[in-house]
This record gives sequence, structure tokens and C-alpha cells, in this order.
Amino acid sequence: MAETQKYINEAKAKMDKAVCFLDEKLTHIRAGKANVKILDGIKVSYYGSMTPLDNVSSITTPDAKTLLVTPWEKNILKDIEKAILDSAVGITPENNGDVIRLGIPPLTGERREVLAKQCKAEVENAKISIRTARHEAIDSLKKEMKNEGLSEDLEKDAEFEVQKVHDQYIKKVEELGAAKEKEIRLV
Repeated sequence: MAETQKYINEAKAKMDKAVCFLDEKLTHIRAGKANVKILDGIKVSYYGSMTPLDNVSSITTPDAKTLLVTPWEKNILKDIEKAILDSAVGITPENNGDVIRLGIPPLTGERREVLAKQCKAEVENAKISIRTARHEAIDSLKKEMKNEGLSEDLEKDAEFEVQKVHDQYIKKVEELGAAKEKEIRLV
């Protein structure tokens, strides 16, 4: 069983990465409350190069409906404002000369549906990655059986184990998706 365990562990590692990636993607979906992660993809022109927003400012959440962007240098305030306006965040920044405030507007029913669909698409992508990892592990086990003389019983046991791991990770992904969708639909 030790020779089959490496394939199971490789599949687990790939499935873990899929779950972590999904978790990261879901944190970027705005759900009606302030979250600094929704500004992660924004880049600002800073001394001629495009720099991530969090590398040129501090981003805080003073309350559940507000994001506060405090630039480290006041001269880039306009650049930050322009970068936020040009991004897909969909929030108009308020520049008071020192900081930029982003008031998180309540989600409309239509916007909630769009975000829920986006959430489902991300969950489906994670499921595809998990299924691919299972498929690769099973293929490797079959090659091991064919080329290296692994017994059929050991191969079938390992295949069953890979399927069990697959089912656990699919369940974990569905739970993450359901929790995010509930958060999005919460009024």
C-alpha cells in the first residue's frame, strides 16, 4: 500500500490547492459588507510602474460598510482614485485630500443574482480541478499496475481511497460555496 500512497498524497495536495484557490476567489466577491480583499486586484501607477494598491497604501475597514484607503504618499492620491474608478469593483471613491473612502452600497437583488452566479462558477471550477486530480491519480495507479506489477487488489483499494478523498474535497468545496452564497443573499 505504501507505493500507492504517494499517488493518493499527490491527489490530496492538488485538491488542497483547489480548495485554497476557491477560498481566495470567494473572498474577492463583494457580499455587501466591507472586505479589504475586494481591492486586491487593483494596481496603481507608481513612479512609472504598476504597483498593487496595498503596496502603496494601507487599507482598513473602520466599519462594516466602509473601506478606507490611506496612501503612504499624498501625491499618489489621484492615481489611487483613478485606479479604483477604472477597476471592476463598481464603487465610486470619495477623495477628501488625505484619504479615500469607499462606501459599500447595499446590493440590489439583480446584483446579488450576478454575484451568486459568479460564486457558483468559481465552485464549479474548483470541482473540475478536484476531479482532474482524481483522474490523474487513478491513471497513475493504472499505469503502476500495468508497468510495475502492482496487484489489482491494491490498485482497486487505492482507487477507492482516492474516490473517498475526492468526495471529501467536493463536499468541502460545496460547503464553501453555500456559505458564500448565503452571505451574498443575506439582506
